[in-house]
Amino acid sequence: MENHNIPRLVIAGTGSGVGKTTLVTGLLAVLKKRGFKVQSYKVGPDYIDPGYHQLASGQPAHNLDTWLVPREQLAQLFIKTAAGSDFAIIEGVMGLYDGGRGGISSTAAIAKELVAPVILVLDAKASGESIAATALGFKVYDPAVNLAGVIVNRLGSISHQEIVATALNRQGIDVFGYMFRRPDLAVKERHLGLTPVAETQATAAVAAMAEQVAKNVDIDRLVLAAQSALPLTASLSLSPNKAKTVKIGVAQDEAFSFYYPLSLAVLERLGAELVPFSPLRDKELPPVAGLIFGGGFPEMFLADLAANSQIKAAIAGAAAAGMPIYAECGGLMYLARQIEDFDSRCFSMVGLVPAVCRMQSKLETVGYVEATAVKDNIFCRAGEALRGHEFHFSTMVLDEADNFAWAFDFHKLRTGSVYPGGYANRNVLASYLHLHLAGNQAAAERFVAKCQEFQQGGKEQ
Repeated sequence: MENHNIPRLVIAGTGSGVGKTTLVTGLLAVLKKRGFKVQSYKVGPDYIDPGYHQLASGQPAHNLDTWLVPREQLAQLFIKTAAGSDFAIIEGVMGLYDGGRGGISSTAAIAKELVAPVILVLDAKASGESIAATALGFKVYDPAVNLAGVIVNRLGSISHQEIVATALNRQGIDVFGYMFRRPDLAVKERHLGLTPVAETQATAAVAAMAEQVAKNVDIDRLVLAAQSALPLTASLSLSPNKAKTVKIGVAQDEAFSFYYPLSLAVLERLGAELVPFSPLRDKELPPVAGLIFGGGFPEMFLADLAANSQIKAAIAGAAAAGMPIYAECGGLMYLARQIEDFDSRCFSMVGLVPAVCRMQSKLETVGYVEATAVKDNIFCRAGEALRGHEFHFSTMVLDEADNFAWAFDFHKLRTGSVYPGGYANRNVLASYLHLHLAGNQAAAERFVAKCQEFQQGGKEQ
């Protein structure tokens, strides 16, 4: 066991939508401009916020989650990914104490696990003195959380600031900054949250966020707070990288962009050479022995995806030849027979999954899930379980419900409900489940092995 000194801060909020991402993005850009190397993180399942982090810091962002990745691995992965950085900035999820059932993987739980000081973002838009009561409540709710201070956001005027400051000072709450309302800093949202960086002209927005943070936040005091974090104790006993022995294609474009960097790194460490390709633009597949379709927003690019008949035929041909194919959420939708958009228009997709994925006006489901395989598949054997999460606005309408090749029994952590999920047929596995392969390494090993088998003999899985 070794001690690791990593200056670090958690930027938490009283709830969702208080401005955490704007603040963190701006802070990362300011620290980078000052010449610091900063590694950022996002608590919980999230693919979009980390994109803004990376644009601001120049470094891939990582997710911290004690459901998707075993709790005992968290500090180890954090230390490994933060190595060589001057600071680690961790953006929380929802409110400080919100998480899965029982508070699992809440921002507070992650902060305690990493012994990290917490800065709480307060939204003062509709509050005066009451904001001090809110801050005090968050501070005393769990004394094990090191709440170092607050940043007040969305103030309306100097007089508003004075009222809030007086109340916070009276309660002995340290304030690291006062930020005023800037509607122009708001990032466009859609049904899954913020619009991905890949689809936005975000550079100017990041610069504006940095300007606002530099002007209104005491960066020097934040640096000192980060440097006050106690050393972390952990053993970095990760297995060595294997030689690259198999190429696996990864769908990566505006429609498919939801990948955890550490998930891809796990596949590489196991001997996979990852080859990106675009279902939107490419007419043929790269020379690979396996395919991965991550989540994203295929529903926003349906006409283009449907029109690219060459790549769809190539994918179907690869499946018929026995190539291992894995798909998550948006990837499942793309592999379905059709996707029906928000206006009830249908677009033909690859057709490997005998179903139509129908977009809904409301969120269909969200939350942590344990998925138990009902049959052997390219990720696990019957009876083995995977941990993941769901978050989707579409529902799957089966062509033939009685003959559908279900992959899993899903057990939802929050409600306890159990229901069938996903599709598994020979070498194809697709579901709404998002996985973090650092927490499901046996599944990653099995998938890479299946791809190697296919490469060596071309036999059906």
